[in-house]
Amino acid sequence: MVKESPKTAKQEAAPRTRTTDMWAVQCGKCFKWRTIPTQEEFEEIRSNFIEDPFTCDKKQKPNNNYSVSCEDPGDIEYDSTRSWVADKPNIPKTPAGFKRRVVMRKNYSKMDVYYHTPTGRTLRSITQVASFLETNPQFKHLSPSDFSFSLPKVMEDTIPIPEKNVVSLTD
Repeated sequence: MVKESPKTAKQEAAPRTRTTDMWAVQCGKCFKWRTIPTQEEFEEIRSNFIEDPFTCDKKQKPNNNYSVSCEDPGDIEYDSTRSWVADKPNIPKTPAGFKRRVVMRKNYSKMDVYYHTPTGRTLRSITQVASFLETNPQFKHLSPSDFSFSLPKVMEDTIPIPEKNVVSLTD
């Protein structure tokens, strides 16, 4: 007779969504990584990255009136303690009222980009953006080019190695 083991809370929980929980930018001078406190600040830096590369002195120290310098230790090290992804430079800032969400696929193969609209709708492609803008005149000041579904590159050397289930067979 096979007895089912009771389900644990972990087994019953919904799958965890893998979204970005930290934003970081690499200094163009010293190549140290600097954390950026909000997605909005990160998007501002990323939207002008080619014309105005990030350098340590552009980051203010929290609760202080002076900037970080290249002489200061990096905020975070690039390593495999977390999964890293690299965004392309100059992706436009998310339009006001919208929310850009980037979600890692379960198998770490790539990420998916979604825009959540102020009306509660989720847009999954530039075609859906164009249709949404066309049918919502309050957003006529926006263009599909204000949105980007460009996928960040998953840095393969930081993908976690799945734990292997070990099965022991006895007679």
